Amino acid sequence: MTTIITNCGEIAHLSTGDITKPISGYEMSDKESLVYAKDNAIIIKDGKIKTINQNDVVIDEFIPWYEGGNIKRSGYDIIDAEGKAIIPGLVDSHTHLVWSGDRYNELSMRQQGLSYHDISKLGGGIKKTVESTRNTKFSKLLSKASERLDIAMMHGTTTLEAKSGYGLSNNTEDILLKVVSSLAETSHCNIFSTWLGAHDFPTDKNKNEYIEELIEIQLPNVYENKLAKWVDVFCEPGWFSLEDTERIVKASHEVGLKSRLHVDEFVDSNGLKLASELGSVSGDHVAFSNDDSRNLASKNGTMQTFLPGTPYILGKKIDLPIQKCIDECWNFAIASDFNPNYSSLSMPFIGSLLTHRLDINPLTSLVASTRNPASTLFDSNEMRGTLSIGSPADLNIIASSYIDGWCQTPGINSISKTMINGIIVNSNKTI
Repeated sequence: MTTIITNCGEIAHLSTGDITKPISGYEMSDKESLVYAKDNAIIIKDGKIKTINQNDVVIDEFIPWYEGGNIKRSGYDIIDAEGKAIIPGLVDSHTHLVWSGDRYNELSMRQQGLSYHDISKLGGGIKKTVESTRNTKFSKLLSKASERLDIAMMHGTTTLEAKSGYGLSNNTEDILLKVVSSLAETSHCNIFSTWLGAHDFPTDKNKNEYIEELIEIQLPNVYENKLAKWVDVFCEPGWFSLEDTERIVKASHEVGLKSRLHVDEFVDSNGLKLASELGSVSGDHVAFSNDDSRNLASKNGTMQTFLPGTPYILGKKIDLPIQKCIDECWNFAIASDFNPNYSSLSMPFIGSLLTHRLDINPLTSLVASTRNPASTLFDSNEMRGTLSIGSPADLNIIASSYIDGWCQTPGINSISKTMINGIIVNSNKTI
């Protein structure tokens, strides 16, 4: 069966240059090179994009009998986009997908002036989620994570990175990563796992004891059983120091586990600099990183991944230097940071925070949600995040005829249909 999407509005193909590399600077908003005008059609065969050409040309050559609408006939599955725009499938490269529990009481604690660190010392934060997660069966964790994944796809996400980190023991970290592995085997979504055993310190071990466990017990289990592609460390003052992080990452690199790190969320501790020096594929949060570190990251191929939903949910000003990254041609991406504090898997909402709060061009925000994060997840022969000839047909039909509409409806889903590998995985009612 060949699928043809006819009557397309604008198509954000994002396929200029080497599609395995990110786009930076003002090229991210160059509509002429990144977007096809309306009245094109897309031909999909064997799950991959075969052709993007003028609508009339495609109809005359392949389906001259076609008169409109959604139909299946003569070996063709025809989808009428009704003039709506097409964007690549969204890539969420930083999520904490698997956990159990409820921490919604922490909002009032923050409103009383308690910091993230204060709440943690009182038994809240990560440790509270760890306690609940440890007491939840595999089947329940899998069921809940599967529900969350469906919500992510409903909002246009076709590729998702999922971290462990709410186990803080070899047994529970193993369970969390096996939940992710199970989802990767059964879901249409492209799912990648990251081992975040170094998310916090368990209450029953001191810092040195737990780091020894991470390196001597958890890490061997992760790589011997192929449970994760990356290691992550929560590199922040009060949690894992630069020295701790370097030790864990180097041990992981020795067995072939690449790294993507939490850095510089609360203060500039030179975490992004360390990530760049260690060759990490990404440094995430990076709200307070200094300019020298940002420049080094871009030169060394470490993606700055901003998580604007985090300061938003913590009630802080969304003061991220994204415009400077554009001005300086520093590579960057954005992601949801879905977690027990920030319970949203909507990448269009993350795009809205950039466009509506930081005055970033919607096309730039789209590149930062697709091609750029995809470059940190996929090998060059598997690359997604663009709509190019030969690439997997991971795409979204949105509610607007303009690609800018992908992130302009916070609170209302902008995604009309989502396709992964040429298969429609959801259809939504939209405005």
